Amino acid sequence: MSDGLKPTLAELVALRALTPRKSPLRRGRHGVSGTMMSNQRGRGMEYAESRDYVPGDEVRHIDWRLTARSGRTHTKLFQAEREQLTLLVADTSASLYFGTRIRFKSVQAARAGALAVWMALRAGDRVAALRGSLGEALISPAGGTRGGMRVLNALVRWYSQQPEDDAGLALALEHAVRLLRPGSRLVVLADPSSLSAIPAACWLALTTHGEVTVVLLSDPLEVAPPFAALPFTAEGHRFELALDDASQRLEWERLFVEPIKMAMEELPHYGVRVRELFTDDPTESWLMPAMDGGAARTAVSR
Repeated sequence: MSDGLKPTLAELVALRALTPRKSPLRRGRHGVSGTMMSNQRGRGMEYAESRDYVPGDEVRHIDWRLTARSGRTHTKLFQAEREQLTLLVADTSASLYFGTRIRFKSVQAARAGALAVWMALRAGDRVAALRGSLGEALISPAGGTRGGMRVLNALVRWYSQQPEDDAGLALALEHAVRLLRPGSRLVVLADPSSLSAIPAACWLALTTHGEVTVVLLSDPLEVAPPFAALPFTAEGHRFELALDDASQRLEWERLFVEPIKMAMEELPHYGVRVRELFTDDPTESWLMPAMDGGAARTAVSR
C-alpha cells in the first residue's frame, strides 16, 4: 500500500479484487443508477432489437417503422462492438496534489482510474489514457492485462508528483474528442476547479461518441473547513487564513465548493455522469449510483 502521498503499482493492481464481476443494469443515457460500465448491448453498428422508448433514450435511435405499426414509441438497440475503447483522461493540475484525510487527491485519482481500467478489461475493452501535455501524454489503446498495466504505470508516474509540463484538462479533452469512436467510454479524473475551463461544446462532442463519466476528486477540508484560523505554510512562510470571517469564508466557498455544485448541476444536462469522490471515501464508492456520505459534505456550514 502507499503512504497516501504517492500511488504505488502494487496498490493499483490490488484494486482488481474490488471490481464487480457483473455490472448492474442502469437506466438510459441521462440516468444515474447503476455503475458506469456495462458489457450489455450498446451503441455499435449492428442492429440487435427494439424495445419501448424510455426517457433518456437518444431520439436518433427511435425505430420509426415499429413505432408507426404499434402506435407506441420504440427505440433501437445495437450489438455492442467487440473491444470497444475505454479512455481515461487524467487531470494533473497542481490542486490535485493535496489532501488532509487518508490520502492525497492525486492518489485517490490514480486509484479511481485503476478501478476503471479493471472494469474495462473485465468488459473486454481496450484501455487508453491521456493527460494535458504537449509532450508524453497518450498511452495508446491496447487490450488485455498488458494494456491495463501500461495505463496503471502511467497513473503511477503522473500522480506521484505533478508533471512539470501540465497543460490543463481542457487540452486533454480536446485530444479525447479526436480519439473517441461510437460506443467508447470516457472516464475523466478531475479536480472540480479544472472544469471551469471546459466549454459546453466540448462536453457535447464527447457525449456524442459514448458514455462519459467525470469523477470529481475532493478533500473534506475543502467543503467543510473549520470556523477558525487555518494555518498554512508556503515557500517557508507561515500564515493563517481567518475562516471565522464571513468574507473569507465566502471566498473559500467560491473557490472550493461552487465548482463542485456547478459540475453536479450542469454536466448531467450534457449527458455526463458525475461522481464525487473524497480522499477518505472507499475508492470503489464512485462506482455506486449514490454516495450517501459524500454529497452531504458539499454544503459548507455557515
